[in-house]
Amino acid sequence: MFRAARHPATINIIAAIMMLSACNGGSDSGSAAGSAATGSGMTGSGTVSGTDVLTYHNDTMRTGQNLTETVLTPANVNSSTFGLLRMLSADDPVDATPLIASQVSIGGNPHNVVYVATEHASVYAYDADSGALLAQVSLLASGESPSDTRNCDQVQPEIGITATPVIDRGVGPNGTLYVVAMSVDGSGNYYQRLHALDLATLADRVPAVLIQASSAGSGPNASNGVQTFSAKYYKERGALLAVQGQIYTVWASHCDNPQYNGWIMAYSESTLAQTAVLNYTPNGTQGAIWDVAGLAADGAGTMYAMAGNGTFDSALDGSGFPGQSDYGNTVLKLTSSGGAIAVSDYFAASNTVAESADDVDLGSGSPMLLPDLTDASGMTRHLLIGAGKDGNVLLLDRDNLGKFNPNTNQAYQILPGALPGRLFAAFAYFGGNVYVADDDGTLKAFTVTQAQLSSAPTSQSSTMFPHPGCSPAVSANGQNNAILWAVVSGPGAPAELHAYNPANLQQEYYNSTQAPNSRDAFGDGEKFITPVIANGKVFVGTPNGVAVFGVL
Repeated sequence: MFRAARHPATINIIAAIMMLSACNGGSDSGSAAGSAATGSGMTGSGTVSGTDVLTYHNDTMRTGQNLTETVLTPANVNSSTFGLLRMLSADDPVDATPLIASQVSIGGNPHNVVYVATEHASVYAYDADSGALLAQVSLLASGESPSDTRNCDQVQPEIGITATPVIDRGVGPNGTLYVVAMSVDGSGNYYQRLHALDLATLADRVPAVLIQASSAGSGPNASNGVQTFSAKYYKERGALLAVQGQIYTVWASHCDNPQYNGWIMAYSESTLAQTAVLNYTPNGTQGAIWDVAGLAADGAGTMYAMAGNGTFDSALDGSGFPGQSDYGNTVLKLTSSGGAIAVSDYFAASNTVAESADDVDLGSGSPMLLPDLTDASGMTRHLLIGAGKDGNVLLLDRDNLGKFNPNTNQAYQILPGALPGRLFAAFAYFGGNVYVADDDGTLKAFTVTQAQLSSAPTSQSSTMFPHPGCSPAVSANGQNNAILWAVVSGPGAPAELHAYNPANLQQEYYNSTQAPNSRDAFGDGEKFITPVIANGKVFVGTPNGVAVFGVL
């Protein structure tokens, strides 16, 4: 059920800009899947040029690839010709990854626009090329403020917009940005609202809706056989997902503070009506989705998630599924139809119950789907990679995740201890390699050959990435001029942007400390930052805005 927010959000379209305008299948053979992908965007008037980044890590498979970058090359990404262009200011930390929509018509003129969301529940639209502020909106209702930290230090100094929004350029007259904001009123009532913002004006295209949900359940958090979602116990960390006309949200708790369960919710893109709810720990507790990527999806709309520590029913039913439908600390395969989200398959480690008890869970790292791969026997494989706090890298067969066996791990491939620092970040993929940096570890490349991961990294950076590691991204023009981008972004310490040769991580093309006189310094890091590359520029979230890098 849902109801509209009680007060409309306030809109502030910058007058100067208006004046300026008046003058002037189940298989995946590539990296993009679903409606939100890197590439040419769509508006109501048809195809437009330029590269869009409409969802976290560029596509629904969460590969982190932009394969249409024609400006940035290894030849010009160096400290002599590349560096910090400007800072886009914001009113609070930018934890959500910026998104890019090219050639958006505002005031009658086309703009490449970068959308910035903050923990003060604000959304900004900046011209990505000039840095001009085009529009700004507060998603706080009258008498409300962003949430306090809820006695948890994971998001600071307040909680507004944490999860990366998602854009669908085919919805509404100008395209729509979907975003969730958390707030609290003067009486201590907490709210989570889903908004559908017009890309040109940032006005609510339809009334925002309160996030509300319930499900049958008998766990400790239930009352009279019903589990109820309460906004104050949750934050949305995982990115929103747009698939087949639906917006999907996932939920994490504030630290491990009770009371919480594992929830996934779906909403209609056109009306924001809630269409489906899944509580995947209905008769237990915990099981939140913590990771930055949230859900990943293949070309047919099948979704995958990595749940954190929580109740897992090791007593299985006749089909090998948890007897009480509790899926804490598992990898989930999800389908949605007929107004319901269902678990169609799963993977759980043989020691999953012990891992949950020790808070050594899978849910800290993000899932990524690999393109179709051929194994040594000639069979096409549909694979997923993920990792968590136990340091093991999991390569899972999406056609048979493996379920649970208390005596052995039934995974397609496991690399024990391959990420000794634990994983709090997302993988990226390019050219037959996967890339990631674990907590206080190096940036690592693992090569995929005949649908198998190399047993150890085939390349590593010299740079160490302090907590929480890093979620890299790739720019390339097809398979040419590839650059792997990574950010050193520990809170309370200077942030650094790095650019590497993806084929040899010992070869660094650029980092933001190389230019003299701190020319490219852009302030302290923010906790879960992923660089975004589009149309010759690199965008990096910071505690007070977005740093923009490009050719000088």
